[in-house]
Amino acid sequence: MVPMVVLVVFLLIVAAIVIYFVTIYNGLVVVKNNVEKAWSNIDVLLKQRFDELPKLVKVCERYMKHEADTLERVIKARSMMSNARNMKERGQAEGMITEALKSLFAVTENYPELKADKRFGQLQSRITEIENEISDRRELYNDSVNIFNIRIEKIPDVFVANLLRYRSRELWQINPEERKDVEIKFAY
Repeated sequence: MVPMVVLVVFLLIVAAIVIYFVTIYNGLVVVKNNVEKAWSNIDVLLKQRFDELPKLVKVCERYMKHEADTLERVIKARSMMSNARNMKERGQAEGMITEALKSLFAVTENYPELKADKRFGQLQSRITEIENEISDRRELYNDSVNIFNIRIEKIPDVFVANLLRYRSRELWQINPEERKDVEIKFAY
C-alpha cells in the first residue's frame, strides 16, 4: 500500500514538472514567434517602400535636374537595402532610406512644379503613410523583443531558454546621426 502511494506521489510530481516545462516552453515559443512576426511585418512595409522608391525617383528626375546628389542617395540607400544580409544591415539601410527621403522631400520644396505634380503628390503621400506604419511596427517589434529578452533571462524560463539555445535579440535602434539636435535657421 505504501509503495503505491509513493508511486502515485512520484508520478504526480513528474507530471507537474512536465506540465510546468511544457507551459514554459510554449510561452517561450509564443514570444519568439511574436518577435519574428513583428520583424516580418516591418519587412513587408520595407518591401512596399522599396517598390515605391523607383517610381518616386522617376517622377522627381523630370523636375530635379540639379539635385542628382539627393536622388543618388535615395537610389544608393535602396540598393543597400536589397543587399542587406541581416537585421543590422537592414536597419542601417532603412535608416539611410529614411534620411534620403527626408532630404528629397525637403528639396522638393524648391520645385513648385514637382509639388504640383499629381503623381508626385500620390507617391509622397503613399511613402509618408508607409513611413508612419514602419514607425509603428518598429515600436511593436521592440516591445516583442523586450518581452522575449526578459522571458529568456527570468528564472525558471532561463533554464528552458538555454536548453533551446534562445539568445537575446537586438532592439531596433535609430541611427546615431538622427539623435543630433536639429539646427534651425530662419532666413529674413
